[in-house]
Amino acid sequence: MSKHLALIEKTQSLIAAGDIVGAESALVELADAEGDGALMVVLEQLPPKDVLAVIREYDNSRESVVGLLVSPAQFARAVVIEKLYKDLTRTHLRGMVNAVIFREDAEPVEFLTAIGDLDGGAEALADYFSDQWSRVEGFARSGSFDPADEYGKMLSQSALLASAYERPRIQQDEIADRDWMQLAWILRYELPDLFIEMLMVLRAKVSAHQAAASDEEDEEDSEDDGKVETGDTDRGKATPTARESDEESAI
Repeated sequence: MSKHLALIEKTQSLIAAGDIVGAESALVELADAEGDGALMVVLEQLPPKDVLAVIREYDNSRESVVGLLVSPAQFARAVVIEKLYKDLTRTHLRGMVNAVIFREDAEPVEFLTAIGDLDGGAEALADYFSDQWSRVEGFARSGSFDPADEYGKMLSQSALLASAYERPRIQQDEIADRDWMQLAWILRYELPDLFIEMLMVLRAKVSAHQAAASDEEDEEDSEDDGKVETGDTDRGKATPTARESDEESAI
């Protein structure tokens, strides 16, 4: 156990120093030397933020031993704090979710249930789908992934609940891309309550984003008000205000 404690301290020090590759290598060496069971014991003792630091640095060209062995509970705790990285593109979030949930031996429902059971789990899933909001809305409404064309055509929460247990129009093997479509399908047809909760959070995020964008446009328009183009003034099409004239005189 003391050897494991030393490895845990070494791993945490490497992560704190930003050497994620070195930290993962240390964990892989343990698995090679003592087996996967030993690594799983160590992962249980690592704080979620350190597990997250390793698994979010996914690489599609190779499988991560940590990603292959992390449990649903460990993974869920890591996922809900991923937002602390403030990655607006959500690239790392989507990459690590796909890599872990769709690994060969995984049961996606177990991982998604573990995420949904935690505070912030639905928000993390909403962040995962943030770039595909319109098509997820279309999927909720019609069972196909055609984009939602109008905000007003979104199903109400009661309508979502009423349609939660409808039979799929598209079978999972038709969209088994190990990406967002397959994840949305699993949520809607195997975890419908979590799907609806995620979608309501996603709608709130989209609305907030649209409101912020509208406010920025209004501010830009306000800043433009009252401005006089120099060319217009030169051609006699606009006259500086009295205050502007006084300032020019003072200059």
